Order: sequence, then C-alpha cells, then structure tokens
Amino acid sequence: MELSYKEIRAQICDVCHKMWQLGWVASNDGNVSVKLSDGTFLATPTGVSKSMVTPEMIVHIDKTGEIIETMDGYRPSSEMRMHFRCYEEREDVGAVLHAHPPVATGFAVADIPLDEYSMIETVLALGSVPVAPYATPSTDEVPDAITPYLPEHDAILLKNHGAVTVGADVYTAYYRMETLEQFAKITLTAHLLGGAEEIDRENIDRLVDLRNNYYKMSGKHPGYKKYSRHFAPQNKEENTPKTRRKILPKRKED
Repeated sequence: MELSYKEIRAQICDVCHKMWQLGWVASNDGNVSVKLSDGTFLATPTGVSKSMVTPEMIVHIDKTGEIIETMDGYRPSSEMRMHFRCYEEREDVGAVLHAHPPVATGFAVADIPLDEYSMIETVLALGSVPVAPYATPSTDEVPDAITPYLPEHDAILLKNHGAVTVGADVYTAYYRMETLEQFAKITLTAHLLGGAEEIDRENIDRLVDLRNNYYKMSGKHPGYKKYSRHFAPQNKEENTPKTRRKILPKRKED
C-alpha cells in the first residue's frame, strides 16, 4: 500500500530524531530525502537540527532541486546533489540518508574502508564498505566521488566527511546506517583487542549465496571485495592469533 505524503513526512521526522538521539549528527548536520511515486522528492530542510525537524518543515522539490512546496522559507540542503546522483544511478533507491556517525566517520577520516568479513550480520547486510575520495561539500565533486561505488554498495564512507546509505524506503536507508555504525564499532573493538578473525572465504561465499537466494535481501552487495588500506599493526607478530592476548594489559597482583 502506497503511503501518503503525510505518512512519509512523519517517517522522515522519526528517522531524523533517531539520528540525533544516537549522536550521528550535531548542530544542523545530516540530511534525508525520499523519492515519491510521481518522481518528485521530500527532503529535510537545511539549517535545522534533526532533533527539531517537524513534518511541516519537510520541503517538496522536483528532480532539479526546485522547490514545489515549502513553509516559512525552508529550503533543501545543497547536499541534494549527492542524493539525486543516488536516485539517478539506482532505480531501486527510494530514500537516501547522510549522517556523521562517529565511529564510522572515524574510519572515513582515517581513510580506512570497512572491508573485513568478520561478522555474519554485516557480511549479509553490507559486505564491504569503501571510502569515496575526498570531495568538497555542496559541489558536484561529492556525487562524482560516490558514483563508482553505487552499483555495488548500499553504504559508502565519505573521506573526511561522513557516510551515505540508500534504501528502497527511508527506514531501510536508516537501518543500513545503523548497521554501518555497528560494523565500525565492532571492527574498532576487535582491533583494540588485537585484530579481527575473518570468516573463511568458503563461508563468506555461502553467506552471500544465502543473502541472494534464500533471504532475498533488497539492495546491492559487492560480494567479496577488498579495498587497499587497512589497520597497520606496529609489528607483524602483534596481529597474530598466538600473540593477540599480549595486547591486553596484565592484571596487577594485589
């Protein structure tokens, strides 16, 4: 059943409030958009904290970014260029979410892709997550930077910036951002403990097959794909299973 504009506006606000509550955005950061059945879009207004967004503030725009309907002079974010590129490149995309979740953005700032196949749920949901090259916000550099990754990825890190996720609807895009941040937290924790133990390739391929043919999950998936930069241990021995426990501090005797 097709949702009404009123219901979609309420969903966008719900997602915005969740983003703020989870600490994925500060001040006026982040933006959310949804593609409507007539080819127009609803988008969050610029200059408003996601904690304060209400349905009346959501801006109705066309595919060029021109305002169709707005209240009290609200206008969409200049980052809509990135959103439009997602819709242009992917017919299956019905919503786009951009935020700065702290741990995932830490990986983006460090220019480290999230491409370790070490947790079943993230292998199924996202596969690997690349880092798009640096791009100046509010310019065509941003959409150009993410375009090569859109055919295979539903989540992309933006170097020195944040992250973008896409989905068939606004909640799916939100869930993917939630999974991305969880993926980043678990990856960081594993490396603080000495490094992640990756799932072997045979079982990775089985999980991808389950995703596509049994669970029939929506969106795109890269399969098994690695990117260039990874965590660099201080010495080779430090990241081996036999010596991993040495990273943890010894407990002092009473």
